[in-house]
Amino acid sequence: MADDLKNLLETLSQGSEPWLLLFDIDGTLVDTGGKGMAALRKTAIEVFGSDGPPLDLAGSTDLGILENLYVHFEVDATEEQTHKFFEAYHRHLEASLEGNPADGRVLEGVIELLELLAQKEHAQLALLTGNTELGAAIKLKHYGLDQHFSFGAYGSDRADRNLLGAIALERALAFTGRIYDPRQTLIIGDTPKDIACAHAIGARCLAVATGQFSAQQLEQAGADWVLGSLKDFSL
Repeated sequence: MADDLKNLLETLSQGSEPWLLLFDIDGTLVDTGGKGMAALRKTAIEVFGSDGPPLDLAGSTDLGILENLYVHFEVDATEEQTHKFFEAYHRHLEASLEGNPADGRVLEGVIELLELLAQKEHAQLALLTGNTELGAAIKLKHYGLDQHFSFGAYGSDRADRNLLGAIALERALAFTGRIYDPRQTLIIGDTPKDIACAHAIGARCLAVATGQFSAQQLEQAGADWVLGSLKDFSL
């Protein structure tokens, strides 16, 4: 694994082969200090009248979370209801992030890595995240990372995260005009669901133990490479 990662890093640093690097947000790029969960709870109270069941956010899509809330509250999943929920959620998310900025942070090594990758012509950066497209934009803007990502696949596209990889490849083609081979696509995340998502399209996954899962758990989940943090992703 170590030699294989070394070869990958050398390819990204010095090679000419095009690579698509798809980044997760929460637990990978930033730690919001629970602001996302707080916003979801406030939204559930506003829309459904209760904060609902325990939520597992690690690697989940926002559409998937909402589907579970529909089941719990026995509410029909209509387009109007979904719009109402996310409109409230985005409002609460923005307010939650701005309310006490010191609670959250950009994770170690992230800014340095993104700035370095931005200089590599053959490394295309994009997102693959469980956040809605607007939720992702709100978080990235709040933490000053929005300039690094022009497109992505989002938790507002599909409830099943394993379907987002194919969407990311389609959007990469639309945005860059280049067809990216899944074998030269790297998904970077912090949960077993990121790993499963990568392997669903034949891509590889670099997992970082900066979220809820340990390096051992990520290795057992089948990550191609595991690092303690993105600070260790040195080119």
